[in-house]
Amino acid sequence: MPYITSAERFGIEKGRQQGLQQGLQQGEVALLQRQLSRRFGPLPDAVRARLTSASIDQLETWAIRVLDAESLNEVFDQRE
Repeated sequence: MPYITSAERFGIEKGRQQGLQQGLQQGEVALLQRQLSRRFGPLPDAVRARLTSASIDQLETWAIRVLDAESLNEVFDQRE
């Protein structure tokens, strides 16, 4: 078994955490896209782009708003 330095171990752990975070964010984007499409129809490219560049906190905020919103504008165009 090869020796792994503490710096390498730290790098491996940091990479693993970043991978988990990216996977979580991609999953939230996919779920929110499905919810929005189901509720409001096909999504404009601008909305898709906004979703893919959003933080997890922002995605969670929009996921809550979609429950009560009557339009895409109500989901996205509120002061944050």
